[in-house]
Amino acid sequence: MTQWTAEQCTKAQMAGLEAMAGLTNKVLEGFEKVMDLNLQTMKMTLAHNREGVMKALSVQNPQELIELQIELFQPAADKVLEYRRQLHDILAATRAEFEKIAEVQYTTSKGQLQGLIDSAVSNAPSGSTAPLAAWQEAVKATTALYESMQSTAKQAVEVAENSFNTAAAAASKGARHRAALASPAAAK
Repeated sequence: MTQWTAEQCTKAQMAGLEAMAGLTNKVLEGFEKVMDLNLQTMKMTLAHNREGVMKALSVQNPQELIELQIELFQPAADKVLEYRRQLHDILAATRAEFEKIAEVQYTTSKGQLQGLIDSAVSNAPSGSTAPLAAWQEAVKATTALYESMQSTAKQAVEVAENSFNTAAAAASKGARHRAALASPAAAK
């Protein structure tokens, strides 16, 4: 194998810059989607609140006010859960794109580093193979550690997402249950 040339180094640096630009672009796209979702949610919330206030102003007695609160509570809870779902989808899509770009860059860099090490080992003067072999083993150990940490991080994200989804489902179920209990109580 041959030594790395200045052109190969430049190509590697350009690939790194392209990957960084791609990652930055994906983050900005995700941020834009979150901002759009927030603006849309704010507009709907303002309209919903305005409608609720208008209805509350026309209430004639406390019983109607209780019924109105029950009527408005469940759609508000559903909207919160829908917002959370949409936000989760945006973040998950952004993370998946980020992981894809990072994985391609990691794989490319890992191959280039291995090529450099192999080249150094094959072109090494006699007597210097032991330090290079140690360096090679250190790189392999570091790669294994990184891949293990990456796997653990993915598992942690999955556990956190599952826990969050379970909590959201329980909260929704509880809100519906309370609304159902309150509705017959309000009718009395």
